[in-house]
Amino acid sequence: MNKEKIISELQFKAVRSSGAGGQNVNKVASKVILTFDLVASQALSEAEKLVLLSKLASRLTSENILLLNCDEDRSQLKNKAIVTKRFLAIITKGIQIPKIRKTTKVPKSVIKKRLKYKKNLSEIKQTRRRPDLE
Repeated sequence: MNKEKIISELQFKAVRSSGAGGQNVNKVASKVILTFDLVASQALSEAEKLVLLSKLASRLTSENILLLNCDEDRSQLKNKAIVTKRFLAIITKGIQIPKIRKTTKVPKSVIKKRLKYKKNLSEIKQTRRRPDLE
C-alpha cells in the first residue's frame, strides 16, 4: 500500500459546517468531506480491494465509495488533516490480516497437578462420610 499514491486519489470537498459558530459559520466552508472510490483505486491491489470491500461494507455507499467528513475544527486545513489521518487509519486497519491462533497443548505437569488435586479432594470427602456399619 502506497500512502502517497492513495492520498493523491482522494477527493476533498469543503462545505459549510453545521452547528454553533456565530457569524463565522455562515461565511466559511470549514467542514471537509473526503471521498475515495475503492474500486477505481490504482494504489491498491485487487486482493486488498476485496478485503476492504468486505471489511468496510457498512461504511461504503452503493457505488463502493467511502465517505468521511470532519467538522471538529474551525480551520479547513486542520479538518482536512484530521480526516486524511482518520482515512489512512481505517485503510491500514482494514488491510491487516489477523494472525491465526495456534492451539497449544496442555502440559503433562498441569494435567498431573489437576488429577492429584481431584484425588486429594475426593479423599477428604471420603473421610467426612458416615462409616458403613454392615
